[in-house]
Amino acid sequence: MRRRLVFRSGTICAVTLASLCGLLMPYSAMSQSVAKRSSSSEHFLPALADLMGALQRKHSKLWFAGDVQNWELADYELGQIKANVQDAAVLYPGIPATNVTAMAEPIRAIDLAIEKKDGAAFSEGFKSLTAACNACHQGLGRGFIVIQIPTASPFTNQSFAPPAKQ
Repeated sequence: MRRRLVFRSGTICAVTLASLCGLLMPYSAMSQSVAKRSSSSEHFLPALADLMGALQRKHSKLWFAGDVQNWELADYELGQIKANVQDAAVLYPGIPATNVTAMAEPIRAIDLAIEKKDGAAFSEGFKSLTAACNACHQGLGRGFIVIQIPTASPFTNQSFAPPAKQ
């Protein structure tokens, strides 16, 4: 039997969502799509564990793209992370607001590093993002879920190197 983790400890306050809007607004179309599906007659609500699994894959892909300075791919993967974080916040409002907002600054730092094509700043931002993920898990009593900087890509069918210039 599959268990679905649902948080009932409260809702994310409007101030927190408003502060995240500027960071996440470009990716809100996906969240609106998920929210519409969940409120439709299908009653589809992805399990939080499924959203987090997708986030973990994007976290890994972001690392490998940034590590080889494929800034276009890194930007894409960071956008996917923003969308997943927003989906989790919207669909699971019991996640404490501080857990969600703690990710905002590392995401901004990575965004800026990608824009500047700064590998060292990317690495620092990524470390902060990883720490924020782990702090969220600990805050939710799930400290046994520890995220780390990937050491080997599970995506052997994808090249993370920047495309060759023609």
